[in-house]
Amino acid sequence: MPTMRGVSDVAGSPPNPLLLDDLMPWSVPPLRLGRGWVRGPDAASLRARWDTVIRAETPQTRDVLFAPTRLRTPQTSVAALPGQRTATTRFATEAGRCPEPVRVLHGPFDEQWLIPDHRLIDAARPELWRVLDSTHQLFTVEQGYVPGAAGPAVLAGALLPDGYSPAGRPGRIRPLYRRPGGLEPNLTPGLTDFLSKRYGCEVAPEDVPAWALACARPSPRGAVVPLPRDPEAWQHGLERGHRLRALLLRGARGGERPRLPGGRRPYVRAAVPARPDSIAYDHEESALVVGGTGRISPVPETAWSFEVGGVRVLERWFEVRTAEAAPGTLEAVRPRAWPQEWSSELLELVTVLGLYAELAGGEQEFSGEISREELTAAGVLPVPAAARRPASVLDHHEEGPGGQFALL
Repeated sequence: MPTMRGVSDVAGSPPNPLLLDDLMPWSVPPLRLGRGWVRGPDAASLRARWDTVIRAETPQTRDVLFAPTRLRTPQTSVAALPGQRTATTRFATEAGRCPEPVRVLHGPFDEQWLIPDHRLIDAARPELWRVLDSTHQLFTVEQGYVPGAAGPAVLAGALLPDGYSPAGRPGRIRPLYRRPGGLEPNLTPGLTDFLSKRYGCEVAPEDVPAWALACARPSPRGAVVPLPRDPEAWQHGLERGHRLRALLLRGARGGERPRLPGGRRPYVRAAVPARPDSIAYDHEESALVVGGTGRISPVPETAWSFEVGGVRVLERWFEVRTAEAAPGTLEAVRPRAWPQEWSSELLELVTVLGLYAELAGGEQEFSGEISREELTAAGVLPVPAAARRPASVLDHHEEGPGGQFALL
């Protein structure tokens, strides 16, 4: 995946390059569900899985279906997730309806659904739920590093990400704001003031993740984010980064849903069969062939070949929805036939990948980078320890185990 490139890339990377961790210091590890049945591509299946557990004939059957782990069993007592109105009694006594599933981002580009019940998730990362904000929040996600693999180093979106990496070491999740309402940017103190003076224009908090989307490159230590000395290089990369950000938001925040120009817009030319078992690309026809008889075209080859961490996104998306689940497990509770909504989601995914490949294509070389030493001399680095911790003072109560208020 092409990126912005500085002069140091030509002669060799600097010995101590700037990382996204230096710019957006508070980060959260990926979610760890502990059981696959609480997340899925369609909300109806999640409700059906919940009902299957609740209606189990014996406590022993319920326990088996629950899939207990060291951190979560039906007897575990745990607080509700921030912002979610779910029961806090032990799941073993649960007899109510399934909490309304919420839309989440499962790994790169795959929008799925999740039951937002803390009793069902081993490590839900409550600090992320605490800063969810449909109006302002942006979650930047570093992708797992895979040596030599193609794909972006950083992605972003408005949905809560689970941080899953289809290959390699999982990356980190970095919210743009440490509090709901667009308050307290998760940026190294003094960074935007320093950049504003250097570039002769106001640098807003939203500009930093936008720049990272345009120029970040992977490394074993995390995403490298070079900052150019040239104000024109900054403006050029920033423009592209904001376009990438708007694309990844997929119409959220009042934006337009992504659309390829007329004549290049994909359509379902032949319906996807009820139980497709394969997906392939017809290079001559620029078409996706789904299940042997389903056809979607035109599809840019760049969308078909788009990879993250060395894994082809479209193939992975299809596999998640069609791979056989073990009989008798809750994961086997799924649609009996290919839902129409999945065809619509596939069309949008093709569009997003095609447009993303166009925006990210090509490299811009700039003549020099701001060094770590310059940021240290300006007092921006090192990052204060407090900036790496989540905000500790909240403006609302949270329900703890058994209905008690949580102490914060």
